[in-house]
Amino acid sequence: MAVEIERKFLVNSMVFRDIASKKNYIKQGFLNSDKERVVRVRIKDTEGFLTVKGPSNAEGTTRFEWERPIPLQEAEALLLLCEDFIIEKYRYLIPVGKHTYEVDVFLGMNEGLVVAEVELQTETEHFEKPEWLGVEVTGIEKYYNSNLSSYPFQKWD
Repeated sequence: MAVEIERKFLVNSMVFRDIASKKNYIKQGFLNSDKERVVRVRIKDTEGFLTVKGPSNAEGTTRFEWERPIPLQEAEALLLLCEDFIIEKYRYLIPVGKHTYEVDVFLGMNEGLVVAEVELQTETEHFEKPEWLGVEVTGIEKYYNSNLSSYPFQKWD
């Protein structure tokens, strides 16, 4: 059993692109977006993945996560069965101190939204906050990818 501990932030500047160590194209959908058990299908560049996530704790920082690689052709077939909108984004990996931020620049119906996440070993672990990091949105459900697939950023007021 794996547990994911992460903090999530909006991004106030695109300067992170200049220091990114990697950039991936991600396409993902949700077979189930119930907050008690999210089931995600993802294609990252040319690799397929199936992920199951459990409910978040009260702070929104910690939850069960199980992920396994699957053949690309199976991931493509499963995307056709997914709910509502398919999410497309570019993910940048940015090393900052002893952590690596994952910054998602969303496309399509979520274009205009840029979110950074940092994974931690414990909920109280210290991490550096670069100048391009904006307001924290950890635990705010509308920023969860599963919600962005059914209520995309371009539909927000």
